[in-house]
Amino acid sequence: MTIELAEARVHSASRVILASPRTLFRAFVDPEMMVSWRAPDGMSARMQAFDPRVGGGYRMTLTYADATDQPGKTTANSDTVEVSFAELAAEERVVELVRFESDDPAFAGEMRLTTSFAPVADGSRVTMTAEQVPSGIGKDEHESGIAASLRKLALLTE
Repeated sequence: MTIELAEARVHSASRVILASPRTLFRAFVDPEMMVSWRAPDGMSARMQAFDPRVGGGYRMTLTYADATDQPGKTTANSDTVEVSFAELAAEERVVELVRFESDDPAFAGEMRLTTSFAPVADGSRVTMTAEQVPSGIGKDEHESGIAASLRKLALLTE
């Protein structure tokens, strides 16, 4: 008998940002700040609801400027996510449970996104790790998107 293990589906990116963990944490609990950095390159973000507490969360739509290269998961040019905050450890870690609004089973399920803030000499190392990533999301594309968001977070907070 052969037992096949499912692929782990873990995607991650990290960056040193010249900002304190306190400043970085604030960018996760302030909806205006989050909208300005969360969307990857080529996308814009719009917040529909925001409740920054454990058990709360947000609903956000990411819209592609040009959907010809990247069709959306929710509509032809957008991705809508429902996110709940599983953990908000000020200045240390944010854990988000993310569900894509999609009829495509390749984007179904709950993805766990953990962002940690570790102080370093010149600021903070920010690491975002997505676990249980839906099978329809490619690793290279997703890690590039995470890295782009981290770059935007750095531009906002440095």
